[in-house]
Amino acid sequence: MRLGVLDIGSNTVHLLVVDAHRGAEPTAQHDDRWLLRLAEHVGADDVLSKEGEKALVKAVHKACDQAEKEKCDEVLALVTSAIREARNGMEVLARVRQRTGVDLQVTSGEEEARLTFLAVRRWYGWSAGRLLVLDIGGGSLELATGTDEDPEVALSLPLGAGRMTRRFLPDAATGGRPDLAALNALREHAADVLRPAVKKLHAAGAPDLVAATSKTFRTLARLTGAAPYSAGLRVPRELSSDGLDQLLGFVSRIESRALAELRGVSPDRAHQVPAGAVVAQAAMQALDLPSARICPWALREGVILRRLDTLGGA
Repeated sequence: MRLGVLDIGSNTVHLLVVDAHRGAEPTAQHDDRWLLRLAEHVGADDVLSKEGEKALVKAVHKACDQAEKEKCDEVLALVTSAIREARNGMEVLARVRQRTGVDLQVTSGEEEARLTFLAVRRWYGWSAGRLLVLDIGGGSLELATGTDEDPEVALSLPLGAGRMTRRFLPDAATGGRPDLAALNALREHAADVLRPAVKKLHAAGAPDLVAATSKTFRTLARLTGAAPYSAGLRVPRELSSDGLDQLLGFVSRIESRALAELRGVSPDRAHQVPAGAVVAQAAMQALDLPSARICPWALREGVILRRLDTLGGA
């Protein structure tokens, strides 16, 4: 069957179309994304603006048109942190459903962590032993660990790269150089937020394999020398703690508009690289991780795999 996953995150709208059946590797047929920056439409009062709602409706219509062109049998549509944290989020989703016919499902942070963990487990298999998975999104950081396909511990922390950029590094958000004092404040904040989560993860047991996923981790790995995306999904990629420390020294002294010109950096997300690097460094230091493998599968693949598991013998 042909499945589509419409993932509306804090930064982008992402449509992934795959041909798949139960027990087989999902084969990507179409991969498209549109910049939305939905989180930036949520004000200090935690209300999603009318402008943001209109942009969301437009994006859903565009994705639906594309899914129809791709002849999807089914489209699984979900929204993550930007909507679930907006005070009017459910009202907005009701109006989106009325205008587009699409029932966007709100995915909790814990469920995000669980679905991402499932995808990483399937990618590496049982030989990976106890897995520890890290995923930095625009609004949140997901962490999960376990020996099965469903993690024993699944956590979501408000440490997303976009959220931390808006809060601590507004100069980077406008193309400038991040303030060093603000970087240190972000580092301390991330360490404080991580502390109780680290205790839970350590209590579960030491991991046999550490994996990181998401656009932020892929970008950080690329900037520290990992193979480009064009080399293929199965090329091993890794992000080391030492490489990340060196990268932070570089990105803290360069304007984000210049960072956007580097290979492997998306121009629309360049301003989030410093915050993402600080959060990644804080997490790896707190968990005492010398390195992490970069997994190409994440939330969207987890959604697909969970759906295929419900099909029985189909």
